Amino acid sequence: MTTTLTARTTAISTRPTPVTAKWRNGLLYAGVVAVVACCLAPFYWMLVSSLRRTSDIFDTSLVPSPVSFENYRAVFDPAQGFGRALLNSLVVAGVTTVLALVLATFTAYAMARLEFRGKRLILTLVIATSMFPVVSIVVPLLKLFTDVGWINTYQAMIVPSMSFALPLAVWNLTTFFRQMPDELEHAAMVDGCTRGQAFRKVIIPLAAPGIFTTAIITFIAAWNEFLIALSMTNKPDMQTAPVAISKFTGATTYETPFGSQMAAGVLVTVPLVVMVLLFQRRIVAGLTAGAAK
Repeated sequence: MTTTLTARTTAISTRPTPVTAKWRNGLLYAGVVAVVACCLAPFYWMLVSSLRRTSDIFDTSLVPSPVSFENYRAVFDPAQGFGRALLNSLVVAGVTTVLALVLATFTAYAMARLEFRGKRLILTLVIATSMFPVVSIVVPLLKLFTDVGWINTYQAMIVPSMSFALPLAVWNLTTFFRQMPDELEHAAMVDGCTRGQAFRKVIIPLAAPGIFTTAIITFIAAWNEFLIALSMTNKPDMQTAPVAISKFTGATTYETPFGSQMAAGVLVTVPLVVMVLLFQRRIVAGLTAGAAK
């Protein structure tokens, strides 16, 4: 009895007071606000700088005054070819994402469900291939694509991007499929489905959050890719948006078009923001799947 009373007294004495709890909550919220501000500050400054006049580009005020859209007009000047570059980025990132998801879905399902010798080694090699720096493979690929006549083509940018997007997609989806119980396929097969039908009608719909999350990650990686697109293209009508931004020219030879580059950066970021806003529920569901059982 004495021990029980002592334990209760200790628990009560160590319970945080309302003042302490308020301080903890305040510090927590302050930390969250600080992290969010640190992450969003560069994007806010990019937006503000894109709305300044060229003569005010080095102004340090938090709000542009007056607001000007001349940088956006300069971005879509036909001489810049930025509209074509956006289309090229969409084609490269979209095809890379679709191909990576199709191949990774089947591969990840097999890796998660089948038992065979060397499976762990294969998974290790899959993730290891994505760790090679891009610069280490650019020169060999440039020589190879020059020999086969692929320079200034979409496949010259899509195939190398696949070599980095596919391992990441396989690894993510393998982890997701492992968290799904085997009884799902067994129940579907008892109801008359084949293994393929169970995969198509049961597993794929349930795996939609993980697939959407992987698609977003893959698309962002392919959309932002720069070095491969820069090396494999030398024609302005085949360059992607990041390459086009790096080649913007100012009114004179020695002028750096900071305002136009900031406006182009905003335009390149908009599709990613829209995609995340449209699929945010599925993304969150995919990221938190398997966190609790």
